Amino acid sequence: MTKYSIAVDIGASSGRLILGWLENGSLKLDEIHRFENKIVKKGDHYCWEVEKLFQEIKNGLKKCFEMGIKPDSIGIDTWAVDFVLLDENDQPITEAVSYRDPRTDGMMEEVFQLISKERLYLETGIQFQKFNTIYQLYSIKKNHPEILEKAKTFLMIPDYLNYLLTGKKANEYTNATSTQLVNAFTKKWDHQLLDVLGINKDMFQEIKAPKTVLGTLRDELVSELGFDMEVILPATHDTGSAVIAVPEQDGTIYISSGTWSLIGTENYFPICVTKALDYNFTNEGGIDYQYRFLKNIMGLWMIQEVKRNYNDEYSFARFVELAEAAKDFKSIVNVNDDRFLKPDNMVQEIMNYCVETGQPIPSTPGEVAKCVYDSLAVSYQDAVKEIEEIFEKQFEKINVIGGGCQNEMLNQLIADVTNKEVNAGPVEATAIGNIAAQLMALGEIQEINQARGIIKESFEVKKYLPAQPVKN
Repeated sequence: MTKYSIAVDIGASSGRLILGWLENGSLKLDEIHRFENKIVKKGDHYCWEVEKLFQEIKNGLKKCFEMGIKPDSIGIDTWAVDFVLLDENDQPITEAVSYRDPRTDGMMEEVFQLISKERLYLETGIQFQKFNTIYQLYSIKKNHPEILEKAKTFLMIPDYLNYLLTGKKANEYTNATSTQLVNAFTKKWDHQLLDVLGINKDMFQEIKAPKTVLGTLRDELVSELGFDMEVILPATHDTGSAVIAVPEQDGTIYISSGTWSLIGTENYFPICVTKALDYNFTNEGGIDYQYRFLKNIMGLWMIQEVKRNYNDEYSFARFVELAEAAKDFKSIVNVNDDRFLKPDNMVQEIMNYCVETGQPIPSTPGEVAKCVYDSLAVSYQDAVKEIEEIFEKQFEKINVIGGGCQNEMLNQLIADVTNKEVNAGPVEATAIGNIAAQLMALGEIQEINQARGIIKESFEVKKYLPAQPVKN
């Protein structure tokens, strides 16, 4: 009997419920429901509307029921680092504040006064970004200590949505590692670190691995939806799910391309050496306790903001066409500069950067887009060189996955600047990886290598070769 799994995949701008099942050895997908997600201003902070997100999950499940499909399982993945705190009555006492909120400005430097940057990296292996959970919590401790005194439960965004589904509390491993509060070697919450920071370690839940069956739906949800199902932990960090769907790992660097670009490779142990620290690489948790050794790069957030600044006059496909027409324009910005994290106007910020660095200033939508795509390609090129330096070997291929892999211009740019074969696909990598983890938990797929073999045969992957190969 066919087993149906639902992947709830929520990103920074939208969410989807995608139905997945095996049919004659091939993995099939069907998008059931799509909805908007955005940051809103609540009081002094920029926040996610998690209650609305939960309602949209229920709306999608009701659509399933109307289609005559009763899923066997559901798994939720979202972005990382953000969280909700609950009080002794399991009521939220914080909004789900976004990582783009400025409350963490200066917090990283203050934490370094308590624990050195080197020790923090040696213990957690996590990339330094000013919005990491550790700095969000430290900001609360400094500015609103009464909140942490009341807090009895710490749940990251997918953990909280799972709690609303099941009434069960757990912190899932792949997302927990992004907090910079999990020991890279023990894979548990680093209690020594929490003590140094003065953060209550008792509010953190047991860390559970992907493929864990968390439970079934609350009774009231079963009555509302008309069916019950198992809630299974995928890799709840969306990049963790996406990496599951990289068809070939050996000799391959992956780029998970979306609002953020995550570039790296899968590894069996954390790399917490000085060079990895200097290059700001991270060792996030992956499926089967593997490590995602990668770097976070700003990604297509920049072109999303450019599109918004031009009042959505141009589609993403049109921006690619305009950029190709502006082929002679060449200016490069540092996409990882904090000024691009949440500027008032992305187009103006890009122009300002070019002025300050003495480069040609983009004056048309096509030139702005060309600048963004060229800059992303250069940042990927730099990251590839750093990975090869750390691993002391050459990687043969780059596999671009996720929605950004549909940008053929950027794929070709990556092939050209890195002088490597680029494989683009699968597009729905995050949902595919989410469903694969559920099907492994259900016994439909035996292990990760079998899952990747099925994925490779089920979805299209396009190949791009360097236009003018150069000798190394």
